[in-house]
Parts: sequence; C-alpha cells; structure tokens
Amino acid sequence: MTDSRWPDLSDQQQRGDDPIPEQVLAIADGRLIRMSWRNELGGMTFAVEGTYVKWNPLSTGVDLASERERMQWLAQHHPAPRVIDFGSDDDAQWLITEALPGEHAVSDRWKARPSEAIRAIAVGLRRLHAIPVDDVPTRWTSWIHHSPADLGERPSVETPTLVHGDACAPNTIISVDGSFVGHVDLGEMAVGDRWADLAIASMSLDWNFGEGYQDSFFTAYGIGRDEDRIRYYRDLWHHES
Repeated sequence: MTDSRWPDLSDQQQRGDDPIPEQVLAIADGRLIRMSWRNELGGMTFAVEGTYVKWNPLSTGVDLASERERMQWLAQHHPAPRVIDFGSDDDAQWLITEALPGEHAVSDRWKARPSEAIRAIAVGLRRLHAIPVDDVPTRWTSWIHHSPADLGERPSVETPTLVHGDACAPNTIISVDGSFVGHVDLGEMAVGDRWADLAIASMSLDWNFGEGYQDSFFTAYGIGRDEDRIRYYRDLWHHES
C-alpha cells in the first residue's frame, strides 16, 4: 500500500486539499510520497525518496517541457537537479528530477541562521550570472523580457547575463555546512539583466527572514544597490504575477 502522508510544511509553503495525482502515485509505485509545495495555480511538487516530482495541470499555461530543456542545459554548466524523466497527457505534465543534497534556503535550519543562508544565496546567484551566455538558446523567454507601457522606460542591459528568473530564496539549495549546492525551479531562466534576479532575491529576504537583510545580500554578492533597476524589476514582477 502507498504510504502517502502530508507532512508539516514551513510557513513559506502553501498546501491544499487536492488529492495526490494518479500520475504521481504511479511514479512513486508504493514509495513514500511527501508534498513539498503547492502553488496558487494548482501545480504541486512531491518528494519521492531521493527524487522530486513536479506535476502541473495544463490549464495553468506553465510548460514543464520548457523547464526540462533549461535544466538539462544548465546541468552542463552549473549545479542543478538532474532530469530523470518527463511525461504528459491530456490534462497535465510531470517532471522527475534527482534531489540535490541539501535543504532550501528557508528551511527551519536556515531561517534560524539567516546570515549564512543569505550569503549562500548571493554566492549561488553570482556563480549563475558568471556563466557565458554565447550558447544559451535565444528562444528562451521570460517575464524579465516584458515591457508594460505603464512601468515607464525599461532600463538598458549593461551586460547580458544568464538570469534564473525566479530567484526567490527557497530556490537556492544549501548544504548542512552552509555552502551553496544548486538552484531549482528554472522554468523562467533566460538571458537578460542580472538585476531581475537581484531585485527579486533581495525582496524575498523580507518575506522569508524579516526586514534588515537586503544590504547584507548585496554585500555578499559584491555589488552596490541600483535603486532604479531594483524598483523597475520589482514592479515588473508584481505586474506579471
């Protein structure tokens, strides 16, 4: 019999009463299933003994096939989960990846040690942003490329950079010794302005650790604040959310 219990989730995660999808139960094949995340669109991520299964209904418009392509590319250049399998039917897509050896940056361990977590987040983004972009597929697009007229003039991109696209704190994985392990949730990754990541990563610190840590993040990354770009990309994030 499948032991499919719901565990306690951190305050940063959202849970619902939806049943575990049949496709996920079939993938687990009797192994313990733990829910890791449920987003507001109905997509869910499950931990299944050393792997993660991301399941997403087609009605959300999110394309896990695109995320799979990004992850497979990134794994050749940067720490990211290895893709094990992908599937789809008329209702949903699912993506199976290998678990990285660590915890997300807002687990109970790292919420109690915010300075170490924030340093690891900054180190990870600096490493990602240093990857050469010459062979990044140009077809990858993201919210970071949108230019709503009501947000005013879009800032110029000084140096095209590989941008995570969803650099909120939980998408950094950290080892037990506090070092950066890798990045997850890469469906919005594309070439653009690194300030799209820096603006959102620093903003998410207030949600996850409380106010007062943003300057430490920019110091750990090694850059001074650019208030115009921070404001623009935060406004764009909220506009697109």
